[in-house]
Amino acid sequence: MDERIEKWLYDIHFSIQEIESYFPAEEKNFFDYRKNSMRKRAVERHLEIIGEAFNRILKRDPSFEDKIKTARSIVGLRNQVIHAYDNISDENIWSILINHLPKLKADIKELLAV
Repeated sequence: MDERIEKWLYDIHFSIQEIESYFPAEEKNFFDYRKNSMRKRAVERHLEIIGEAFNRILKRDPSFEDKIKTARSIVGLRNQVIHAYDNISDENIWSILINHLPKLKADIKELLAV
């Protein structure tokens, strides 16, 4: 694997781990998440990093889209968080955390064999 792509995959892996660390030993609760602006901003920042890493990966190797089917959507989320910050819905971010991040984590672990 191209070493730049591998580095970006590790960045994604690290950001996923960081997001998970923001919910230590507690059940993920949307209403608690919604009230904690510092946690929300930290999660959004790591989603930006994940999206930017995928953006770079796809520019270097467009065929990577076949390995991570949601890569373009993740880049789109990054663009929304950065450029349309006032239209970010807590519900949308929460859905990503609960429904999509675990699958992405598994896909990245498989690619990195970690």
